[in-house]
Amino acid sequence: MSASAALDEFVCFAMYTASHATTQAYREVLKPWKLTYPQYLAMVVLETGERTVSGLGDELGLDSGTLSPLLRRLEERGLVTRRRDAADERVVRVALTAAGREAHAEVVAAAGCLVPAFVDSGRSLGELLEQLAAITANMRALAAGLRTAA
Repeated sequence: MSASAALDEFVCFAMYTASHATTQAYREVLKPWKLTYPQYLAMVVLETGERTVSGLGDELGLDSGTLSPLLRRLEERGLVTRRRDAADERVVRVALTAAGREAHAEVVAAAGCLVPAFVDSGRSLGELLEQLAAITANMRALAAGLRTAA
C-alpha cells in the first residue's frame, strides 16, 4: 500500500486537506480586496456588531498576538476602528467602518461562489455544519482531557 493510499484512510488527513483546499479557494476569492482569510472572518463577526478585542479573539479562536496585528492592518486600511472603552481603558472595542461594511458585503457576495463545493458533498449545509461542530467539540474535549491527564 502506498503512503498516499494509507493517508486516504485517515479522517484527520481528509479534514486537513479539505481545510487547506478551502483556505486556498478563499484566498483566491479574497485577492481583489487584499484580505487574508482570518481578516475576512474577523469582518464577518464584526458585521453583526461591535466587539471587544478579547471577545473577538474568543469567537475566532485567535490569541491577541495574532489578532492585534490583523486588526491593526484592517484599521490602517480604514475597514475597522479600534477605541478604548470609556468605562475601562484596558478594554479595546473594535467595529467595522462604513468602508468595512461595504467591503464585507462585496466579499460575502463573491464568496457565494464557494457554497456549491460545500453542498455538493451530498449533505445539506446545515447537516454539514452540525457534523463539523460536533467533531470540533469532541476534539476539543478530548484534547482538554489529554492535557489534564498529562
